[in-house]
Amino acid sequence: MTDDKRLQQLIQWLDDSAGLSEFSIEPASADASFRRYFRVITAKASYIVMDAPPDRENSLPFVEISKVFAQAGLCVPEVLQLDLQQGFLLLTDLGKTDYLSVLNKDNVNRLYGDALSALVVIQTCKEDNYTFPPYTADLLMSEMQLFRDWLLEKHLGLALPDNENEDFDEVCRLLAENAQDQPQVTVHRDYHSRNLMVYESHNPGILDFQDAVHGPVTYDLVSLLRDCYIQWPRSQVEDWVNGYHELAVQSGILRDEDGPRFLRWFDLMGVQRHLKAAGIFARLNHRDGKSGYLQDIPRTVGYIVDVCQCYPELGWLQKLLTEKVIPALK
Repeated sequence: MTDDKRLQQLIQWLDDSAGLSEFSIEPASADASFRRYFRVITAKASYIVMDAPPDRENSLPFVEISKVFAQAGLCVPEVLQLDLQQGFLLLTDLGKTDYLSVLNKDNVNRLYGDALSALVVIQTCKEDNYTFPPYTADLLMSEMQLFRDWLLEKHLGLALPDNENEDFDEVCRLLAENAQDQPQVTVHRDYHSRNLMVYESHNPGILDFQDAVHGPVTYDLVSLLRDCYIQWPRSQVEDWVNGYHELAVQSGILRDEDGPRFLRWFDLMGVQRHLKAAGIFARLNHRDGKSGYLQDIPRTVGYIVDVCQCYPELGWLQKLLTEKVIPALK
């Protein structure tokens, strides 16, 4: 790490501006962006420092949303010191244990129960001093184009003919309309097992919320329950979905009459998210040199196929995946 110029700048900032001395520093994690995280350990405590190059990442939303979520009673990192000009943030440390590292059939109901309770709070939190940007149809559509641009064309070399490009666009419009037909709430936008930390006193600790928006009620739910990194049986997922619907009705997020269409909202929202995610995983490999995400593409595409089997209007997409995409991934 000694040849890392930004790391040396960060260490100097910790010493000069953050008031830390006699500390050790080690990599904590990286995410699917240009941000990096380091754990800073002193004799009395440990901290997390975020390195977010300002020409690549805007850290102000993280700062503002952390305040909104903390005021709502959620367990999020506290920003202790910041330098937005350099892109350095010193944060409280929520520990090393994320959901993905410990989830199993014996603890999943307890851990997901905590996560679903926190999700209700996210969806009902107030925007007193921060306005969450809308999850627009254009943004939903552009996310799905990542699947065509990066997974189909760049990664697999599958260029769709004009008529199939039209079919793909039609499916994307259907999925975007489904998202916008739903009640709109605060959306974390990356609410899954790698961004939820097991926290003893106030579970879960919630990370990576800087891209939060105002959008469809099922988006975070599908991120959690049809996680790109860990999979559960469909029957179990649907039980959790039904349970969450009841919880959301009790909390005033949904109405009883939303029940019959809630699973459809959830299923189709998942197709939108998983098209986006599969495209991002391919982009991370080809653009950013992060090949580790390639192993998650088959699971992510498999979710889409499973849902397509239940909805005739997604028959073309199912055929594309089963006849062209999945064979090319093997």
